Amino acid sequence: MNNKEPLPALTSRTVQVGRRQIFISETGIGHPLLMLHGGGAGASGLSNYSRNIESLAQRFRVIVVDMPGYGRSTKGVDRKDPFGDLAGTMLGLLDALNIRSAHVVGNSLGGACALRMALDAPTRVSALVLMGPGGVNTTRSLPTPGLKLLLDYYNGEGPTLAKITRFIRDYLVFDGSQVSDEMIRERFEASIDPQVIAAPPLRRPTGIPRFSRWDFTRDARLKHCQVPTLVLWGTEDKVNRSSGGEALRSRMPDCNLYLFSRTGHWVQWERADEFNTVTLAFLDSRAAH
Repeated sequence: MNNKEPLPALTSRTVQVGRRQIFISETGIGHPLLMLHGGGAGASGLSNYSRNIESLAQRFRVIVVDMPGYGRSTKGVDRKDPFGDLAGTMLGLLDALNIRSAHVVGNSLGGACALRMALDAPTRVSALVLMGPGGVNTTRSLPTPGLKLLLDYYNGEGPTLAKITRFIRDYLVFDGSQVSDEMIRERFEASIDPQVIAAPPLRRPTGIPRFSRWDFTRDARLKHCQVPTLVLWGTEDKVNRSSGGEALRSRMPDCNLYLFSRTGHWVQWERADEFNTVTLAFLDSRAAH
């Protein structure tokens, strides 16, 4: 964009939400835009959206969150209902910030959280942008190899640099050569925080996983959800199958689907310029509640 106005400086702080401390970073002025990161080991808000914040903050008050269990927020997530637990906390964060409604952008686990927010409290979510969200189309077949790696990261021998390198370079993105050694090292160091190891936010359960409990396509509320939604999915996603995009488009009343060829699970990073353009166009066309 040309003639950009200077952005307010990015500021960070923790906000008390119930029993949790939630770390947020903010910049920009305008309607609130809550950005929720994915659930891979070592993930955090600022690292997840490093290529998007500046562009989106030209039009919105961007609020980037470390979700519970990650980054500098309180560790531990209710593994019996992770999407509901995260959504409740993010709605509580909006309350703490005196925000009546916000656009919500979510990647992977963050996308599942965002969609659950829209189902549980539709008046609080003015628009949704979901990138390869979790919890969609999960019962059609066994979990993908990428999802298995993600859920097994803290099992067996525990976290290793080799395991996280394989996940990021071979499964998170389409072209692993684009990911720097420095980024992988930062993710690994975050993933071995003793508090995270003591309570991993995502972990394969013992016994046979009942993924049907987390399948949004079984939620009857989906077909009644009037929140304007944009679903973005990489056709080469090895973590969450891109068929989930059509599953949402066919069930939600106001849902647009955009597929990115030669792109993996991390659309907002792999195709940052196009992601920023498409997302801004979509959100600008939807009046805030």
